[in-house]
Order: sequence, then C-alpha cells, then structure tokens
Amino acid sequence: MLKYILKRLVYMVLVWVILSFLMFMIYWSVPTGNREFQEAKMEVESNDAYRRLPAQEKRALIEELTLEKQYANGTETNNLFVRYLRWLGFYPYHDGQPRGMLQGNFGYSQIYKKDVMEVVKAPMGNTVFINIFATLLALGITIPLGIATAVHRGSRGDKTMQVLTIIGYSLPTFIIAILFIWIFCWNAKWFPASGFGTPGNDFTGLKAFGDKMYYLALPLIVMTFCSLGGMTRYVRASMIEALGMDCIRTARAKGLKERTVIYSHAWRNALIPVITLVVGWFLGIFSGSVMIEQIFGLNGMGNLLITALNAFDFEVVLFLQMFYVTLSLLGNLIIDLAYGLADPRVRVNK
Repeated sequence: MLKYILKRLVYMVLVWVILSFLMFMIYWSVPTGNREFQEAKMEVESNDAYRRLPAQEKRALIEELTLEKQYANGTETNNLFVRYLRWLGFYPYHDGQPRGMLQGNFGYSQIYKKDVMEVVKAPMGNTVFINIFATLLALGITIPLGIATAVHRGSRGDKTMQVLTIIGYSLPTFIIAILFIWIFCWNAKWFPASGFGTPGNDFTGLKAFGDKMYYLALPLIVMTFCSLGGMTRYVRASMIEALGMDCIRTARAKGLKERTVIYSHAWRNALIPVITLVVGWFLGIFSGSVMIEQIFGLNGMGNLLITALNAFDFEVVLFLQMFYVTLSLLGNLIIDLAYGLADPRVRVNK
C-alpha cells in the first residue's frame, strides 16, 4: 500500500508540474500591456509633488519606478521560463535569493496590494465551509433517499421521486438560484438575498455563527437542492444493481433480516460507484460554487477568481487554479484508496 501511494504521489507531482507550466505560460502570455509601467504612471499622476515636475523629470521618474517594480515582481526579463522557475522558487531574483512557492511566497496581488495568501485566506475559508456544509447536507438526504427508492422500486413514492429528481437534474443552477430568491426572499421574505452577515455587526460567539448561517441558509439550500437529483438517481441505480446480485439472494435465502441484507450486504456492494460520485461531486462543487458566490454576493474563492481574472491579477488566478488542480489530484488518490476500504476485493497495492 505504501509503495502504491508513493508511486501515485510521484505521478501527481509530475502532472502538477506539467499543468502549472502550461497555465503559467498561458496567463503570462496574455497581452495586457506593461502592468508595472501603468502602475508607476498612476502612482506619479496621483501624487501632487510628482505631478508638478517637468515632463522630462516626470518621465524619468516613471521609468525608474517601472524598473523597480519589474525587479520586485521578477518581470525585468522577457523569458517566461525564467519567470516560471522564479514563481516555483528554483531560480533566484536579481538579489540572488529565490522567493517562490518553495519558500512560501505565493505571489503578490496587484489589485489588493498584499500577498496572495493574505488575499485568499478569508475567501478560501468561506468556500471550504460552504462546500463541506453543503456536502454533508446532500449526503444526509440523498443516500437514505436513494436506498429507500431502490428498496421500494416501482412504488408510487419511487415514481414521484423519479419525476422530481429529473426536474431537479435538468434545471441549471442559476435558474434554481433565481427561483429560490424569488420564492424565499422576494415573496416569503425568509432569507436575505445576498451577503455573508449583517452589515456593521459586531457579533461574537454563537450569535456571530447564527448570523452567518442565516445569510448562508439560502445558498446552502440551493447547492443542496441542485445536487439531490443526480446523486439520488445515482445511489438508487447502484442499490438496484446491488440488490439483484447472487450474494443478496443467498443472504435472503439464509434467512437474514431484510435490514441486514440491505445495509450490510447490498449497500457495501453499491459503495464502489457511490464513492466515485461523492468524491467527484465534492471536488466539482468547488468550481460549481463560483456561480453561487456570484449570485449571492459571497466572499468566496469563486468571486475572488472572477474579480482577479477581470483585473488581470494573474498571481491570484494562478494560485486559485493550482489549488483546484491539487484538489483534483488528491481526490483521485482518495477515490482509489477508498475503493480498497469499501470493498476488500479491490486491491490498490499494484
């Protein structure tokens, strides 16, 4: 098992390096103009003392500030490969010191004027909280519901759930979000339509948590509702297939209780495809929450990603993209390891 994990980790590092190189080259090849020059010019023009200087001195000052910013950002060279190595931390800057990801430096945001880690810390925490909460809610509903519809296949309740899940599965996320805002915010006035908390509040402890959950209630309901259709149908199909296996008929013939047959035998055999669904869906909602955060005005990674892309703040964009890449690679490893835990017949040591 340990040898297999180490082998997979080597593959993951290789894939991560290839993807990071491609993304870096794509983003930094975008023709956005001389960013450092524009910043230096804006800095000079916004300063009253600099603005009164003669045109020639002002131009010289802008060029000097531009050069300083280029050295600070490591963009004084046009060689993108050198910039990539600096970004990783394998190549030193002009002062002879490397300051890349290996040294804990993930870049500097040009629009927020602070380190990338400081910029993404709060949005990342919010996004992780939202997605984990939505995952737990969805699993708590879809797994029992999928098992129940599979066990009572063909009943009126099963047919009703099939119709409802098809409708929920077919509607786009933004349509469901807008519909729920109209129902629960505009008409019923149960929840606020946007925000992460009461503006200007100084709540602490449980009161602060309750206020936060009040504002997050509707986004969480939307995210959970959007996942019910596909996940319920998937769990139902896996359970129906498992209930038709020979080992289940043998267990029933031995006189085992139906509850034992369903939850100890059939559910164990249905776990393999369900694990793929659950882990894959959990990874997918991180990218899917981009739309939810935009619609409900939440301070999350999706909202930050859109803002950074519009402002050409590629240091922030690259960090967020590589976070999603790392999450996907780890997710695939977790799926393979979970197979072996769910079904002893599956071996992941080769």
